[in-house]
Order: sequence, then C-alpha cells, then structure tokens
Amino acid sequence: MATLQPGKSGEGFDEQHPPSQELVSDCVHCGFCLPACPTYALTGEEMNSPRGRIYQIKLIGGGEAPLGAAAVSHFDACLGCMACVTECPSGVQYDKLIESVRPQIERNWTRSRSDRVFRRLIFGLFPYPRRLRLAAVIGSLYQRLRIHNVLARTGLLARLPARLRALEALMPDVRLRSALRRTPDRTPAASTARRTVGMVTGCVQQVFFAEVNEATVRVLTAEGCDIIAPRAQGCCGALSEHAGRAEEALARARRLIDTFEPLDVDTIVVNAAGCGSSLKEYGRLLADDADYRERAAAFSAKVRDVTELLAELAPVAPRHPVPARVAYHDACHLAHAQGVRNEPRAVLRSVPGLDLVDIPEADMCCGSAGIYNLVQPEAAEELGRRKADNIRTTSPEAVVTANPGCLLQIGRHLDRSLPLLHPVQIVDASIRGVRPW
Repeated sequence: MATLQPGKSGEGFDEQHPPSQELVSDCVHCGFCLPACPTYALTGEEMNSPRGRIYQIKLIGGGEAPLGAAAVSHFDACLGCMACVTECPSGVQYDKLIESVRPQIERNWTRSRSDRVFRRLIFGLFPYPRRLRLAAVIGSLYQRLRIHNVLARTGLLARLPARLRALEALMPDVRLRSALRRTPDRTPAASTARRTVGMVTGCVQQVFFAEVNEATVRVLTAEGCDIIAPRAQGCCGALSEHAGRAEEALARARRLIDTFEPLDVDTIVVNAAGCGSSLKEYGRLLADDADYRERAAAFSAKVRDVTELLAELAPVAPRHPVPARVAYHDACHLAHAQGVRNEPRAVLRSVPGLDLVDIPEADMCCGSAGIYNLVQPEAAEELGRRKADNIRTTSPEAVVTANPGCLLQIGRHLDRSLPLLHPVQIVDASIRGVRPW
C-alpha cells in the first residue's frame, strides 16, 4: 500500500471537474457491484467497494468529509477495472466518477516523497519508447548475467521495497533484436486494398511486444489493409489518464490527434486494450477544448481494437489449422471499458482446430490495471495469483489476452510456464501456417 502524508487539511474537491453529484445519486446501494469488485473480494471492506467509494465521493463533494488519508487510500486501491460498470443494473457510471476523482487527488493531496519519486520514475520511463529501448538493453544484460539469481541467493532481492520487487518481477524476457525494431511507416495491402488503416504502435507494446505489432501488420495487410504507422506518434496518454495526470494525458492526446489527422485514414487500429479505452474517450476528454473537441470526437469515432476490425472485415486470407487448447483472458479495458467481448472470441474461433476455453472468474481483474501492479504490489500479487490459479484449472497449452500489461502480469504469476500471446498472433500463425509458439 502506498505511504500517504497529510495533504491540504479539511479541503475537498476543487472546482475543476469535480465528480458529478448527479451521477453519485444514480447509485441505489443495491450491492450488485460487490462480488464483481476485486478489492472488495480481497478485503471485504465496504469502503473498498464501488458503492463505498461512491458514498465517500458524496460526503467529500457535499463538504461533509475532507479528501483525507483514508479516502485517498480507498480511491488509490481501486484498479479502475470497471467490472462494476458491467454488473450494475442501475447503469451507475462509476467509470466517470473514479476518473474524475483521480485528478482531484493529484492536485489536492500531497503524497509521500517516496511515492512521488516512484511515480516520477514510472512516468519518466514508460511513455517514452526511446528510454524503454535503453531500459531493454539494460534488462537484457541483467538477464544474461543472471543478476536475479545473485540477488535472490544473497537475500538482497527480498530486502528491496515491494514496489521495486514488483518492477523486477514484471520484467519481460528481453529480445534485443525485437526491441530495437520499428514498425514500417507504410505497409501496402498484400492484395487489393479494402481499407486504409492508421496504426497506433504503443509504448511498451512497440518495445517489449514488437512481435505483436509485427503480427498485426501481417494480418491486416493479408486482409487487404494499407497500414500507416507514423514514426512521429508518441504516447497516447492512457497511463497518465488512468493515474489522474490529466494535463499530461490531454497534451499527449492532442499530439496524437495532430499526428494522425493529416493521414486521412478510414480506421485507427490499436492492439493494446488500455490504450484503446483512452483513444475511444478522446472526444469526452477534450470536450472543453474548443480547438480539439470536434477533432477529438472524429478521431475516437475511427478507433477500433484490432479484433474489432478483423471481426468487421470478411476474411480473405485463408486460415490453416492451429490444433491447440487456448485459454482466453478478458482484458478489463477491452471487456468492461470498451464493451468488446464477442469480437476477440469470434476472431479466434475462426481459426480451424483451435479449442478456445474461458477462464473461471473471467471478469475478475488480473491485477495489472495500468501502473497498479507497481504502485499497489501486494493487492496486485494476490489478484495475479488468483488469475493464474484459475487459468491452470482449464489445462491450456497457451493463454491469449489483448493487453501488454495483462501479458506481463499473468506471465509473472504463471512463472512463464505457458506461452502467452495476443489474439492477433494466433491469427497470424494460422494465416502463415506456422506453429504460434
């Protein structure tokens, strides 16, 4: 749990987009959200449930309670998985409520010095692919020299702060050749072009999961798409938005719009669920910006997860059998935030010979949730182990999910004992007639 120190004593939300009390009043405290909420499942505490957090928002917004240490800890404990939004029979928009609370905390609460330093480290690294490539080089040396084994054997690893242990444990297997490759600016369709697609290459995705981007390009060009992946694109701002760093997120959103707008593409495709959920919200995020609100809405209207786009396109590339039993994990920001559930399954089931199985407690978050598994490592570890145990009950040969954070988190808790892939990699293997792992 993050260490907190008092902020501005006695103060509540400021006037810059405070949580809507009208949305708060939609909650009738029925309790349907309780079994869907990961933190309530872990702690059994009412204030760590969606309706408990909504009650705290009501009190703070009404001036009956301050934005104090207890409330901040409960808000910080929320993964933002939005499973409660899916479950709520009253249509409570908890997503909008928690997303409006996070910037309030960042503006009006003073975190401990160690917390501030750690968050600066995260946001000084992950949104910058060039810095991530340097980190990949260092990570490769770390793994080749087996430094982890030395630290574990000497007991130094166990003495590290929980957050640094989580960062070390989540380090993917680094393949330098892959990390240093870049997606081509333009790749023509393999046959008659049916659509012009702009591709968001991501930050962590393009460095540590470059093979997913490569598979995305191969599959879409095989299905008749001209691909444009502008080199100038930067971070989409998803991590910043989910962490309450509002101005940073908006600046990155504007830059991405500026990059893609002149390209005149039919569709903007993304293969990372967390990024996709923010890209589809640009119209709402920039609604107050007269220069960008219409442009942002037009941008968001074009955004599709790669599985959505493949489900829209009638397949033209032949599929070869992939005889394997594969467990599909619903990434929260795809299933709950975007409402995309059927398309990934339909795309995977179009592959001959694939035995696709769902995981018990499919709607329970794996504990990744943006930077959650770094800033809330204890809760994330419990959820990761729970997800891994549920996966093992299905006896799969591999696991597929549509988000890089989920791939890292699940891989860690499965001890990398199973191949983990993005759905587009299965389709790519089927089209090419090769084994996907």
